[in-house]
Amino acid sequence: MTTTLETQSTTDLKQIASDVVTRAMQGGASTAECVIREGDEFSTVVRLGQVETLKESGSKSIGVRVFFGKRAASTYSSDFSPAGIERMLNSALELAKITSEDPYAGLPEPGSFGSLSGNLDLYHEDVYSLPGSERIDHARRAEKAALETDPRLKNSDGGSFDAATGRKVLANSLGFVGEYRRSYCSVAAVPIAQDELGNMQRDYWFSVSRTLSKLESPEQVGREAARRTIRRLGARKVKTAKVPVVLDPLVAASIIEHIFEGVNGDSVYRGASFLAGKLGQKIAGDNVTVIDDGTIVGGFGTSPFDGEGIPTRRTVVVENGVLKSYLLNTYTARKLGLHTTANASRGLAGTPGIGLGNYFLQAGPKTPQQLIGDIKQGLYVTEFLGHGANLVTGDYSRGASGLWIENGELTYPVEEITVAGNLKDMFFNISEIGSDLEFRGSVASPTIRLDGLMVGGE
Repeated sequence: MTTTLETQSTTDLKQIASDVVTRAMQGGASTAECVIREGDEFSTVVRLGQVETLKESGSKSIGVRVFFGKRAASTYSSDFSPAGIERMLNSALELAKITSEDPYAGLPEPGSFGSLSGNLDLYHEDVYSLPGSERIDHARRAEKAALETDPRLKNSDGGSFDAATGRKVLANSLGFVGEYRRSYCSVAAVPIAQDELGNMQRDYWFSVSRTLSKLESPEQVGREAARRTIRRLGARKVKTAKVPVVLDPLVAASIIEHIFEGVNGDSVYRGASFLAGKLGQKIAGDNVTVIDDGTIVGGFGTSPFDGEGIPTRRTVVVENGVLKSYLLNTYTARKLGLHTTANASRGLAGTPGIGLGNYFLQAGPKTPQQLIGDIKQGLYVTEFLGHGANLVTGDYSRGASGLWIENGELTYPVEEITVAGNLKDMFFNISEIGSDLEFRGSVASPTIRLDGLMVGGE
């Protein structure tokens, strides 16, 4: 077997992964799996026109997980030499013999493996098509466009450009071998504005895509970052009141993530979730439908199979306010007496965790302007600060800043306020959902209006 591994420079990674699995079985394992990750990234930050950081890196690593019945152990390495792989494998085999048994441990059931067919549009070589000088120029142009928008933009935390590609291979002893590649690139700007009294505010904007051809221009990104920053100047506090709260899409996504944390199988079986035991029950208003879909072509959370080799799928988590499904991997599904939802995510070692596909709140019929239009007095939140959600009790309190709504208009910026409530009530109090659903990552939400929250100020 070592001859195959010795010539790995000319061998494809799927073969190496399969060989490691074979050798684990020859070493006495009852089942085994091997994962290989390979990737490279480029990142630069330009501040006030000068290159502040420039990073180019590549990595390749391998991990193996072996089972002796209900005992399991895993190890990983970045050493692909025959001796390095041998050490990694022997270490896992020795460890597995002395770990304690876990009745729920093990690979998924035979016959459940597979990979989505067709082009999922996850990989584009063009993310590296720009010469290094032009990548730096993208970052410089984004910052320049921001700073040129308004004389009050006097400083900057920089413009940036990033690109990365990655490849993942998974093989196991039950006959599954799969691989996929992904790419992404992004451009961002973080300008700082200063008013005549010397008070400073910062904000940011970014564009991210799997292909360079769909990235917003650096100038568009810079101008939007400038607009968002300038509108924060002159921020004041408001009096404590119970008013409608409208969440901008980037902020609203964090609320939707709390549902994910609540339906995460790990939290559920430990009883550390406010949604434990709530399957089939109403947990939100009729207008709330939350979906996790790992199959969307080109999606930031898309993959042909999950971290255990199960084909990814579309799972309705909440439908018209009713909790329809937890998000599970094989282990948590066994613990709860359910079936995996193909949400296993894994690094190189350890047991798989639970990850998201493309996870989103379904859009509603109204534009963000219509949501704000019928509010006499309220708060439009553009930023949450700190972490203030207790996922066991649902208690929620976070620092916030944004814009005050007066007679259906965004009037003046506000800061140093808190927004408080309980997640169990908040999902019922989503009274309006905007039509502006857009993915800038694997989690997305349109603008949402929440009623019944306490806004704490003076």
